Amino acid sequence: MSVAAVVLAAGGGRRFSGPQHKLLTPYRGRPLVVAALEAAAGCGADAVAAVGGAVDLTPLLPGGLALLHNPDWEAGLSSSLAVALAWCREKGHDAVVLGLGDMPGVPASAWAALVEADGEVAVANFGGALRPPVRLAATVWDEVPTSGDVGARELWKRPGTVEVACEGSPVDIDTADDLSAFEAAGR
Repeated sequence: MSVAAVVLAAGGGRRFSGPQHKLLTPYRGRPLVVAALEAAAGCGADAVAAVGGAVDLTPLLPGGLALLHNPDWEAGLSSSLAVALAWCREKGHDAVVLGLGDMPGVPASAWAALVEADGEVAVANFGGALRPPVRLAATVWDEVPTSGDVGARELWKRPGTVEVACEGSPVDIDTADDLSAFEAAGR
């Protein structure tokens, strides 16, 4: 079975106020998105990619990561999912693990646990909080929303969804205050 991992990092970061795009804002001395890119790169998937759009991720990509461009990124998260799934179909993958570029507390071990998970749908469980990354088998890709600023969350509610215990932090950085609180908590 061939499993890909894809970091969704195309959004405009509209809620984040700062001198630059949130994904490029310094976190531990590097752009925030680098933590997610490196975690995905180290998860053991058969192929790894990032979906970009609002900002150029090219200089930030670890070796071996493909950059997928979402020209319709302003349409919302579903457009990035469509780009990711089209790439997975083209490459012949049987499943994909999807995560977010603004979740720097999700380590490679969490991504890896989802790569190895069973079932049509599997989601990371961070101490009771179900959050990305999520693993979707090709058999459910046609059920992923195709419009709006929504992801695969509705698929997590399916009977038979596998919850995978993961270490790390599921905090999603949407605002400058989120990032400050995340760093103040020692993460």
